[in-house]
Amino acid sequence: MHILLTGGTGLIGRALCRHWLPQGHQLTVWSRTPERVAGLCGAAVRGIGRLEEYDDGPLDAVINLAGAPIADRPWTHKRKALLWASRVTLTEQLLAWLEARDHRPQVLISGSAVGWYGDGGERELHEDSPPVVEDFAAQLCGAWEETAQRAGELGMRVVLLRTGLVLAGDGGFLKRMLPPFRLGLGGPIGNGRQWMPWIHLRDEIGLIDFLLQREDASGPYNACAPQPARNKAFARALGRVLHRPALLPLPGPLLRLGLGELSGLLLGGQKAMPQRALAAGYEFRFTDLDSALADLFKDTA
Repeated sequence: MHILLTGGTGLIGRALCRHWLPQGHQLTVWSRTPERVAGLCGAAVRGIGRLEEYDDGPLDAVINLAGAPIADRPWTHKRKALLWASRVTLTEQLLAWLEARDHRPQVLISGSAVGWYGDGGERELHEDSPPVVEDFAAQLCGAWEETAQRAGELGMRVVLLRTGLVLAGDGGFLKRMLPPFRLGLGGPIGNGRQWMPWIHLRDEIGLIDFLLQREDASGPYNACAPQPARNKAFARALGRVLHRPALLPLPGPLLRLGLGELSGLLLGGQKAMPQRALAAGYEFRFTDLDSALADLFKDTA
């Protein structure tokens, strides 16, 4: 299968390349730094800086994961513009290129996030649940999904992947959390009651591969484990696996003062459930948080 990836040098993209290369798939990554693709994704992965470099050769699937990190820094007007351009505008460029091609792929799997729902509070959120709060993250994910769905008008099957917090030992949000937790300075954020929908990296890759192969899969899928955890429980579980206390809370007012609007992303949450993935027959490798963290830190904790 010929597969084009955007965001291929990121955490999920690199893992997809490692998963698909041994299966004999032909992989191309559209990147701002194409010269780094082979080193990051595998020697057999081709890097291109412009979509036109792909030419009109065979293309079976597009995996659209590009997007600047959403929680790395406060949401200034400039940062919001970058987040929008790296997701919505990039997807518009991708669709314009696909529309101009003589031979279009059969499927587009496009990234999104559980932030699409906004802060869900205590509500259990399935794929058919409406957005709860129209904050910036929800607006961004909504526009991202709406843009990707236009690929359906080009005759493509469109899958929208509403990903939760991806757990990985070598990147993602855990990498940023580890330093204070390893020092015994970690703890819950705010009151710790907010829900954290999480997914082990192996299940994120497994689900993407499952949805790629399943020809009747389309529309939104919550990419998160069947057992979401509250923030306080997550902090305690991470402390246990690292053999460290996790008792020092990060006060909400301090977080709001330092991060402004972005703090809502950390103080809110979603009790998102992978209803459609389970109904389609996907079997999660990691369904509870303790086993997921134990797997990730079995050699380092």
